[in-house]
Amino acid sequence: MNNSQASNNSQSLNSSQAAQHITPLPTGEGQGVGLLSLLTSAYFPPIQWMQKLHRYGRVIVEQHDNFCKQTYRNRCLIATANGVQALTVPIERYEGAKCPMCDIRISDHGEWRHQHWNAIVSAYGESPFFVYYEDDIRPFFERKWEYLVDFNMAITNKLCELLDVQPNVQLSDEYIDAEALRSQLNAEGGAEVRVDDFRDAIRPKRPLPDADFTPRQYYQVHTLRQGFQPNMSALDLLMNEGPEGIFYL
Repeated sequence: MNNSQASNNSQSLNSSQAAQHITPLPTGEGQGVGLLSLLTSAYFPPIQWMQKLHRYGRVIVEQHDNFCKQTYRNRCLIATANGVQALTVPIERYEGAKCPMCDIRISDHGEWRHQHWNAIVSAYGESPFFVYYEDDIRPFFERKWEYLVDFNMAITNKLCELLDVQPNVQLSDEYIDAEALRSQLNAEGGAEVRVDDFRDAIRPKRPLPDADFTPRQYYQVHTLRQGFQPNMSALDLLMNEGPEGIFYL
């Protein structure tokens, strides 16, 4: 376990915050039996993140890690006529240097909901499937969520529904030590379980290698002007490929 994991583990296990405010996640059969993936919570997550939900037999979304700025926890990337644009959800200030993800509250500062929705309309208003899905996506910018993790999980739920992804997914009860979990699962069951930890790997800046993910090119409405933009938010895949998007996961 590295130092950042140890810090996360110590803080989360000592936290008295109960995760009672969490939105239920969709549960299904998953694809890869014997495969377990660890992910961070994500705002309109990237295609690589959604791929794990689709391909792994079981997924645990970590909610007891420490919040980190400039990550997918509160940021997504969309492909626009002017290139890649980052959309960031503002958060309330918290006491101390660190705060568990499950305790992060969304800020109402500024008009970020209006700005994010306008950016999405500008980016995808002319995409093939925008008219079919705008009524599903718009409510996320009309209703207010208190906790960021709730907001992210509600979005994940909707994306799974629209892309027909049927994951076996749950939220963590405490910060997970990947090695300890791997040993525990393999000791409990007869068949070996592979635990893949993507919590630090899937990130906007300097992502770590992922042998199982190679971005596949699909139609994007701004390709002729900007070229293909890989690993955008799954929203990009949904708006451009619609129900066929699952074949790119």
